[in-house]
Amino acid sequence: IEVVIPAFEGEMGILKDHIPIISFLKPGIITIFNKSNNEKFYVEDGIVEFKDNNLSILTSSIVDIKRMDRSIVEQNLKDAEKQLQNSNLNDQSRFLIDQKIEVLKNIKLN
Repeated sequence: IEVVIPAFEGEMGILKDHIPIISFLKPGIITIFNKSNNEKFYVEDGIVEFKDNNLSILTSSIVDIKRMDRSIVEQNLKDAEKQLQNSNLNDQSRFLIDQKIEVLKNIKLN
């Protein structure tokens, strides 16, 4: 099994016996690759910890892409684009909203 997470440092693949890590998540897709299929989940933020071959993901929101609806994606996209209009955004907030928009635009639903 391999898990790919959208860490602030970039896409990070985690396999068995990976070195311990703690990282922040940016908006993106968590992909779980196993022998029979792949599972994909959308997250906006959170913290990931890998230690002693245990992966923990703490997030306020995670959605199985198989259960996402086009209208939910479009509403989230619309909300993010509206947030981007705020002239008081700092660079980090603008970066995270840009990431969210990019990910939402590229989600492929079945």
